[in-house]
Amino acid sequence: MSESHSASYAAAGVDVTAGYEAVRRIRPMVESTYIPGVMGTIGGFGGLFAPDMTGMKKPVLVSGTDGVGTKLRIAQLMDRHDTVGIDCVAMCVNDIICGGAMPLFFLDYIACGRNQPRRVAGIVSGIAEGCRQAECALVGGETAEHPGTMKPDDYDLAGFSVGIVDEEKIIDGRKLTRGDALIGLASSGVHSNGFSLVRKVFNVEYADLHMPVEALGGIGLGETLLTPTRIYVKAVKALMKAGVELHAVSHITGGGFYENVPRMMTDGMTAKIDVKAFPRPPIFNLIREIGNIPERDMYNTFNMGIGMVIAVPAAQADAAVAAAVAAGERAYIIGSVVPGDSGVELV
Repeated sequence: MSESHSASYAAAGVDVTAGYEAVRRIRPMVESTYIPGVMGTIGGFGGLFAPDMTGMKKPVLVSGTDGVGTKLRIAQLMDRHDTVGIDCVAMCVNDIICGGAMPLFFLDYIACGRNQPRRVAGIVSGIAEGCRQAECALVGGETAEHPGTMKPDDYDLAGFSVGIVDEEKIIDGRKLTRGDALIGLASSGVHSNGFSLVRKVFNVEYADLHMPVEALGGIGLGETLLTPTRIYVKAVKALMKAGVELHAVSHITGGGFYENVPRMMTDGMTAKIDVKAFPRPPIFNLIREIGNIPERDMYNTFNMGIGMVIAVPAAQADAAVAAAVAAGERAYIIGSVVPGDSGVELV
């Protein structure tokens, strides 16, 4: 590697030596995520993982991919890059656990105008933290310089995760029953969705993102918006370990309640949700007031304080809440499953 250098390529805007320096910086972070099953280390052409399928009758792999979206612009304006990696992991692993799969490994892709090893290391530190929270391994990734198509300080971030579940334990709504309780796991704020609207409302290109905001408890707008997405893997594992029967699960991302909750419902079933059953983080009130946004649009864009909705038997609702709280989440009984074809009804 030390002899690999192309002056011509560097003159075109790609510094391969910066890539090697970035790898040197991130190696310890990557290796800190390793769990049983990881084979080898970073530097090869593919990440190797040998899953333990002991006790599974018919293992099924479940995959998910996503990015962080325009929330990255807030990170760039704040010059803070150690949280968006958590968002990237969360957006992938929170999706695959909706099917009952436990994440095994994760890979990232960073595209940038110029490879800045310190900044790349900051991004990967967040990815590694997200993987540790999700109890999965970071087995590989790619950092690509795109001079001429991206500005030097711009970057984009996406990820990909694979999990595993025994076929008979897949959560797909088959067991959903009238009267099931709906458990809401609290979000940490805006998470990673709706930021095109957020950026417009706050005019972030010209706003003082560092200035304390009274309505946000004295915390700056930028810091509030960069609060990373909650990762719910441990909470779902805790519910399963407690013997709670999970009938359906929905990750509340872009499209809010109106788009995501119906995806967990089956024909003839509707989720009736009491929006007063859980607290609304102050950032959403600020967005609504400054942007003059109708309530329905808010619930059709943002998570409004609930990052995941889980349907469980009504008799197990209290046990589900207790297990989630014990796993470090704030959890609420937010409604129930009723007959209907709308998919979701907010009251």
